[in-house]
Amino acid sequence: ESRDAFLADIKNSVEVAKRCGATWMTVVPGHVDLRLDIGYQTANVVESLKQASAILEPHNLVMVLEPLNFYNHPGLFLTKIPQAYEVCKAVDSPACKILDDLYHQQIQEGNLIPNIDLAWDEIGYFQIGDNPGRKEPTTGEINYKNIFKHIYDKGFTGILGMEHGNFHKGKEG
Repeated sequence: ESRDAFLADIKNSVEVAKRCGATWMTVVPGHVDLRLDIGYQTANVVESLKQASAILEPHNLVMVLEPLNFYNHPGLFLTKIPQAYEVCKAVDSPACKILDDLYHQQIQEGNLIPNIDLAWDEIGYFQIGDNPGRKEPTTGEINYKNIFKHIYDKGFTGILGMEHGNFHKGKEG
């Protein structure tokens, strides 16, 4: 039932994307089922995403899988870049890529640049927000100067989504 509902949403999103001129959509696989081994859950997620990719590919649409951190989003299935990489490799479709949200990944696992390198061929999109507090780059602990230089030097020409609040109040912010 869950897969059928998800695939119906994917089919509907194709029409929405056409109306909006969108090419990317964020997908979060949902919560961990503590009654089912993670291997079976992974296989179910991969199968659902393969079927969704078959719907999206003819329209050149890409779903980006967003691993979210344990602190802000406890209990979710997809939490780390290596896990998202494993899923994307298993799905094996240009319609299924990773959304590397650097804010979430700093909290969840750190090791940002090595994980970018290891998952590079499956990253389709980056989201930016500093930690703590999910504020603009350079206001927290993430060295965005190095990260931006690194992904630029690797030839990234895709989307950097700015998903953060303002560190400074008022006009300055």
